[in-house]
Amino acid sequence: MTRTKRRRRTLIAVLLALVVAAATYGFTATNTVPGSYAGDGNNTISGYTVTNVDYTLNATDPSLIDKVDFTLNSAAGEVKVKLVSTGTTYSNCTVTGGTSVSCDFPTGSEPTVLAADQLRVIAVQ
Repeated sequence: MTRTKRRRRTLIAVLLALVVAAATYGFTATNTVPGSYAGDGNNTISGYTVTNVDYTLNATDPSLIDKVDFTLNSAAGEVKVKLVSTGTTYSNCTVTGGTSVSCDFPTGSEPTVLAADQLRVIAVQ
């Protein structure tokens, strides 16, 4: 085989390798990633102001508190209360219009007027 034929075959082999490499690159899998958001931020967490507090005594035993109603200065989504500082059970409240709150104490768990020593309100948006 002559030198020219060998060069031609080498050149053809190199070109063939380049074509295969280009074709392989063109057929590799690609990922499609949608745009997204990421971030870090902060803002102030302020407390609520509770006003218009109104206690309702039990009709049969006025030494028990049946419910407490009050108004918050800003809308809340969930509110819980307790009236006895040493107590560990919070009562669920119903929020109407975002700021009007009514908390009923279930029968058998009403706090006594004598034991009630605080109005602890936990509220979140």
